[in-house]
Amino acid sequence: MSYQKYGIRPELVGRVKMKMKHPAAKERVKALLQGLTKADLQDKAKVKRLIRSVAAVLNEPLSETQQEQMAAFVLGQKIDPNNTFHLLKLWSMFR
Repeated sequence: MSYQKYGIRPELVGRVKMKMKHPAAKERVKALLQGLTKADLQDKAKVKRLIRSVAAVLNEPLSETQQEQMAAFVLGQKIDPNNTFHLLKLWSMFR
């Protein structure tokens, strides 16, 4: 799993996946991420802000190091939210 190469712990990913199964939390996160562009996901400051916002919605405390690791992961993936292939790749990584 490539997220582990960035130092992101599987336990954290598991907790977030469980929390995202709750419809209310899922809808709040989707609302936060609505309208993102590829440029937004390549801007480190915006990515860190999004990570903090999503962590707050999911009530998941993150250290500064964890935020940096997640931001590095997102930037490293070069995600284009309008590209179906990119979204499928992410989905398969975390299913």
